[in-house]
Amino acid sequence: MTAAITREDGQAAKGARLSGPALVLFLKIAELWGLGPAEARVLLGSLPESTFYKYLKAPQTAHLSHDTLARISHLLGIYKAINLLLPRAESADAWVRRPNDAPLFKGRSALEYMLGGEFEDIAAVRRYLDAQRGW
Repeated sequence: MTAAITREDGQAAKGARLSGPALVLFLKIAELWGLGPAEARVLLGSLPESTFYKYLKAPQTAHLSHDTLARISHLLGIYKAINLLLPRAESADAWVRRPNDAPLFKGRSALEYMLGGEFEDIAAVRRYLDAQRGW
């Protein structure tokens, strides 16, 4: 007799399949943005230090939570939006660290804002950039 596949099983399989590639992509963005390990860990949802370093050695072996995958998805959207708005790679990569006078940021950089650590902080930056793009 075959067991029925539940929705949770399907989501777990999808998460396992996406975790490695998602983490590899995040690490490339983190390098371009000049993120330190502590900043990267916060953006990933305060991943434990030992887990983070284990994944650095072999990102394809990562098993990320749904929350962490959603964070990476939004960070990818932020990266894409910045690069569409600022076509020069140097300007785009530096944008996350530049002070920003937009009401959302109140003079802080987007990175400082996102380092609040909440998922909503990252989502708000993505919404801001999508609005700037006219989406």
